[in-house]
Amino acid sequence: MPLLNPDIYTSEDYWALPDGRRAELIDGQLYNMAPPSRIHQKLIQELSRKIGNYIAQTGGSCEVYPAPFAVNLDAEDQNWVEPDLSVICDKSKLTDRGCSGAPDWIIEIVSPSSRRMDYSRKNTLYSDTGVREYWIVDPDKERTTIYRYEEDAAPAILPFSDVIQVGIYEDLQVCIAELLK
Repeated sequence: MPLLNPDIYTSEDYWALPDGRRAELIDGQLYNMAPPSRIHQKLIQELSRKIGNYIAQTGGSCEVYPAPFAVNLDAEDQNWVEPDLSVICDKSKLTDRGCSGAPDWIIEIVSPSSRRMDYSRKNTLYSDTGVREYWIVDPDKERTTIYRYEEDAAPAILPFSDVIQVGIYEDLQVCIAELLK
C-alpha cells in the first residue's frame, strides 16, 4: 500500500528514508515493506544457499543477493525495489548502491501485505524491464508461480512438492518443500 502522500517521490526521497525503514519506489510512489515472517526468512536463506552453492560448484559468474538489496530496475533512478532474492549475471550492473538494471532472476516470497504487489504490479514491472525469470513463492498457498519472460509463455504454477527446473540454469533444480524441512 502506498504511503499517504499525493506527491511524486524520487530516488532522492527513497535514499533519504531513515535507517531501518524499508520501502520501494515504484512509478513515483513509495510503498512500505512489512517485516518478514520466520518462514519468509527461512525460504530466503535456503534459496540463497542452494543457488549460491550451485554457482560456486559450477564456477558460475552470477551473484546472489538476498534482501535488503536495492535494485534500480530501469537504471534511470525511477523504480527502486528490494526483491527477496536477486540473481545478477552481468557484474557491470552492480554498484555501491545495489543493482543498476534488471537482475536475471528474481524471487519474491509472498506475504499477506505483498500479495497484490508481487502478483500484479511487480510482475508487470519485472517483465517490462528485462528480468529473465521471476518466481513468486507463496507459503500460504504452498505453490510457486514461475514466469520465464524470454519464452513468452504462460506462467507455470507448481506445488511446493514438485521439483522446479530453473530456467536460467539448465542443470539446477529446486524443490521448495525440501528447503522447508
